[in-house]
Order: sequence, then structure tokens, then C-alpha cells
Amino acid sequence: MTKYVKISDVSKILNLIDPKTKKPQNHTLRYWEKNFNEIAPKKINNQRYYSLEQVEKLKIIKYLLKREGMTISGVKNILKSNANKLDVNNNMSLKTKYFKEKLKFKSKNLLIKINKIRKNGKKNSSKSSNGS
Repeated sequence: MTKYVKISDVSKILNLIDPKTKKPQNHTLRYWEKNFNEIAPKKINNQRYYSLEQVEKLKIIKYLLKREGMTISGVKNILKSNANKLDVNNNMSLKTKYFKEKLKFKSKNLLIKINKIRKNGKKNSSKSSNGS
């Protein structure tokens, strides 16, 4: 069974949040949806729902647009040419670069959490052992 995610949750996952209002920038996803045929959310009661596969594609689209500075037509060409599949084994490929950045980000967050636990100890450890 395929899991679907609401548009506002996808905006949060992609960190597409307005810095002033702190609201999700769903309009960005709707714009990308118009430009990339690969992104076609399911609509239920006029609400957009994205599959996890589409969320991963959106992460790559965001990375190529924002981090690599590519244009929409450039990203379209990469997605159309299946470059993602062709360059998996190339260490200098865009896909490899994307996954390296993703791993680096996750590693930093994990290290921060480990350091917090070391510094403060595990939260609520006394409550869970008492059973109260």
C-alpha cells in the first residue's frame, strides 16, 4: 500500500517555510507540479497528496534548483534523460552529490542528538522506570 503525504507536510519536509509567517510555501510545490510531469499528486476533496516516491523526486528537484543553481529546463532535461539512473555509479554525478549532502545533514543531526544526550542524559528516564 502506498503512503501519501499532504502538501503542507511535504512543504515542511522540504523546508519550504516562509521565514516571516512560518507557514508552508505550498505554492512552490504547486508551481513545480505544473513544470514537472513526474509530480502529479492525488487529489482527494481538493487536497493534494504526494506519494513517498514523489516526495523523493521533489527533494532532488529542490536540490538541483536551489543548491546546484540549475534552471527548471535544466532539471527537466536531467529528469527526462534518466540521468539519475545512469549516473548512480559515477562519484562526480549530481545524484551522488545529492545523497552525500543528505547523508552529511543526517549525520550532523545525529551527532547533535548524541551530544545532547551525553550532556543532559536521557530525558524522562526516571519516570519510565518508576512506572508512574
